[in-house]
Amino acid sequence: MKTLKFRNGDTIHAIGLGTWKAGGNELKKAVKEALYAGYRHIDTAKNYGNEEIIGEALAEVFAEGKIFREDVFITSKLWNDSHAEGQVIPALQESLKKLQLDRLDLYLIHWPVAFRHGVDFPKKPEDYLTPEDAPIIKTWRQMEQAKNLGLTRHIGVSNFSEKKLRELVEKATIKPEMNQVELHPLLQQNKLLEYCNSEDILVTAYSPLGSGDRSKAMKADDEPNMMDIEILKEIARDRSATVAQVLIAWHNHRGCAAIPKSTTKDHIISNFRAADVELEESDMKKIAKLDRNYRYINGKFFEESSRGYDNLYDE
Repeated sequence: MKTLKFRNGDTIHAIGLGTWKAGGNELKKAVKEALYAGYRHIDTAKNYGNEEIIGEALAEVFAEGKIFREDVFITSKLWNDSHAEGQVIPALQESLKKLQLDRLDLYLIHWPVAFRHGVDFPKKPEDYLTPEDAPIIKTWRQMEQAKNLGLTRHIGVSNFSEKKLRELVEKATIKPEMNQVELHPLLQQNKLLEYCNSEDILVTAYSPLGSGDRSKAMKADDEPNMMDIEILKEIARDRSATVAQVLIAWHNHRGCAAIPKSTTKDHIISNFRAADVELEESDMKKIAKLDRNYRYINGKFFEESSRGYDNLYDE
C-alpha cells in the first residue's frame, strides 16, 4: 500500500475508508470488514453522525488483539457550529469520547464556514457567524492548541481553496498538514494540488468516485456519472481493473490519498485492491483531458446565506 508522509515522518495509507452517509449496523460491519481486509485509514466527522458506531467497531476489533490502535489512522472533523473561542477542544473531546479514543491521528476544520453554536444546519441567515464574527485564524489557533495538548497528532483543513489556504498558512504557527477536498478527473484542481505540494501539505480526495449515493436534493439533473465515461472504461479494460479502481489509482499516482465510501464487502475489498493498479503515463494523459471543473459538492447550500460565504471556493 502506498503511503503519504507527514512532516514529522508519520505515514497515512493512500487508500482509506470514507464513511459519509453511512451508519448503523451496516457501517459497523463495513468498518470491521475494511480493517480485516487491510485498511488502516478510517475517515469520519462529527457531522456524519456516525462516530459512536465507528467507535464501537474499533473497540471490538482492537479487543480481538490482532489489530492495534497504533496501527489505524483515524480522522475526524470539527463541525461548523464550534468555530468560536473555546469551542474547538470541547468538540474534539466529544468526538474522542464517541470514538472511544484518547487521541485522533488527524483533526480537520470541516468547512471554512461558521454557524452559531448548536446549529446543526442553518435555516436562516442569522444562524451563521460571518467570517468577521469567527475569523478562521482564531479557530485555527485552537486547533494548534489541540495538537499541542496531544489530543490529535496532526491538524488540517477541508474544503479550503488555494486562496483560503494561503491566507491561513501566512498566519499559522503550525501549518495545516492536510487539505481534504473534492477531487476526481472531472475536478482535478491542479493549481491547488501544486500549491499544497509546494507547502508540504498533504491532500486527501473525497467523493473520488463521484458520490453517486448522496441525496437527490444535492444532485443536478444532468450530472455526469464517472462510471460511464468511455475513456475510463477503456483504461479499466486495459489494466484489468474496474473503473472505480482506476479512479482510486489515479489519485495515488498523483500523490494524493483517497477515501472511497462503501458498505459492501466486495466493493470494500475491490477499492483497496486499487493499490495494485498501475497506470501508464499515457493513461494519466488521457485522464488529464477529462478535467472540466465539475463539482458534485458545489457548496451552494452555504452560499445562499449571503453572510460572507457567497464565493466559497473562490472561483
